[in-house]
Amino acid sequence: MDKTECHKLQDFLRRTFGNQGLKVTQGARDDDAADVFLGEKKIAHITVDDEDGDRSFSLDMKVPVERPVLESYLRKLFDNDKLKIAARLKKTDSVELNSGSDFIGIISADDPKGKSFTLQMAILDFDLEDL
Repeated sequence: MDKTECHKLQDFLRRTFGNQGLKVTQGARDDDAADVFLGEKKIAHITVDDEDGDRSFSLDMKVPVERPVLESYLRKLFDNDKLKIAARLKKTDSVELNSGSDFIGIISADDPKGKSFTLQMAILDFDLEDL
């Protein structure tokens, strides 16, 4: 992942989460990865997927809170009241994260008791074209 891709990913994430404090940097140990920071704190990891000739990216972010406070935690973290948690049909181990009516990603429970979660977000190459 080069600096141009990191910059485009950074712009995309800033727009998606509504927070200009997000920063994407090249991975220290892996050329096909990047780290996402909010201020000085690393909050997520991005990996590249080049399968089938299409370039896409996968963001994984640990969310260290229980289900009842997911929405308020994420709203506070990103300083964005538009972030909303929505139930998924026929799924009880995960929820959707939306910004207003726009889908962002899936938040899945890391353990059966729902003490922590992981946000998974797919970013397609065409999501970055106009940035």
